[in-house]
Amino acid sequence: MISTLTFDVTRQGLLDISAELSTVVREAGLEEGLCTLFIQHTSASLLIQESYDPSARRDLESWLNRLVPENDPFYTHTLEGPDDMPAHIKAALTASSVSIPVIAGELALGAWQGVYLWEHRHKPGRRRVLVHLT
Repeated sequence: MISTLTFDVTRQGLLDISAELSTVVREAGLEEGLCTLFIQHTSASLLIQESYDPSARRDLESWLNRLVPENDPFYTHTLEGPDDMPAHIKAALTASSVSIPVIAGELALGAWQGVYLWEHRHKPGRRRVLVHLT
C-alpha cells in the first residue's frame, strides 16, 4: 500500500510527523511489516530523532545551520535565494528516506523517538512524503 502525506511548512526546522504517520499505519490495518517513507523534494529531508526534549531538535538545527551556512561566496546556485543551495546540501547530508518496522499494528519506534520532516528552506511551502507499507 502506498499513501501520500502532504504537509504545509511555514519555516525552516523539524516538523514532527509521527502522529500522521501512525494514523496511516493504523488505518491500513498492517499488523507486521515495514513502513518506508520517501520525501519527494531536494531541499527537505526525513529524520528519526528524540521527541521528548525540544532542545535536542533546536541543537540539531543550529548545528546543521553552522555546518552549512547561507551566503557562502562559493555557491553558484543562488537564483532561488540564499537558503536554496544550503538546503540542497543539508538534504544531501541527511536522508530522503527512512524505514521503520511495524509490530502489532504500530510503528516500532523507541520510547523517545519521533519521525520528522526536516525543512531546510525558510519560505513556506508544501511537502509530500510517500508512505509505503509492506
